Amino acid sequence: MRTFAKPKVVVSKCMEFAACRYNGDQINEPTVKKLADYVEFIPICPEMEIGLGTPREVVRLVSDGDENKLIQPKTNEDLTLQMTEFANEFLGDIGEVDGFLLKNRSPTCGITDAKVYSGIEKSPVIRNGSGIFATRIEYFFPLKPREDEGRLRNFVLREHFFTHLFTISEFRSVKQMKSKSELILFHAKNKYLFMAYDQVKVKQLGRIVANHDHLSIEQVIENYERALDELFINPAKPTSHMNVCQHVFGYFSKHLTKAEKDHFFQLLDQYQNQKIPLSSVLGILHSWCHRFENEYLLNQTYFEPYPIGLIAISDSGKGRALS
Repeated sequence: MRTFAKPKVVVSKCMEFAACRYNGDQINEPTVKKLADYVEFIPICPEMEIGLGTPREVVRLVSDGDENKLIQPKTNEDLTLQMTEFANEFLGDIGEVDGFLLKNRSPTCGITDAKVYSGIEKSPVIRNGSGIFATRIEYFFPLKPREDEGRLRNFVLREHFFTHLFTISEFRSVKQMKSKSELILFHAKNKYLFMAYDQVKVKQLGRIVANHDHLSIEQVIENYERALDELFINPAKPTSHMNVCQHVFGYFSKHLTKAEKDHFFQLLDQYQNQKIPLSSVLGILHSWCHRFENEYLLNQTYFEPYPIGLIAISDSGKGRALS
């Protein structure tokens, strides 16, 4: 089993950390609870940070042309500037951070599903949008993984978030060491994971590592990090997973019996037709890695991109990934 660096994750404080919702509640959130053993959480409640107590009068997003304002209808107070200034200061000073896990539908933390009203009181919802704090996160950290707890109930999105999060967390140690050999090692052991996401981007990453322009190691690492975050913009597609599985199969094909080969391609066909999860295909490939003692493949992060303890038994029928 792999050992993993602990990602630094900003999390909405109301989820498992404090009773700080507008109504004085604390939310029991299974994903946050499960992640607690594997990440370093940085809990924050933006509304409390700008002086709103708990319980407190509700705040809402109100449309103002192309922008949204954060308004407290009971007091008619416009809190937009206070929230924006707090967010700018907090995010500007936070330093290295690997990701964000926020409360959905919140007028401050909602990523895409915060309700936007046409007016302050007794007004209809006219669209969904991003909370004020979440909007500033997108500005400061546009490519870092960020999700809300609602979307993470979807297995494919949850796996994508975990994979991105733990990959860039490990890369952070490469950045700190500023070592070409460590960068080469990182790139090599992530080869098939990266191929499952974007083969074109993998080639770009390879060229950055090769450094034919003789750039400084600092510049190489900066370029690599930018391309790495771009690699994870979208979840990996099933067709890409199939391509990677066939690449890995190529290492063993000449050593396998016809029956074993036929069985593998039957599994691949069943995965393509969404009859079985990807984990069924990966399981047999990983067993062959051990059987034929292929250390290069055994070191590939593709087989364990994030801690196995984060996989729930209910995920077994979904697999990596029926998307």
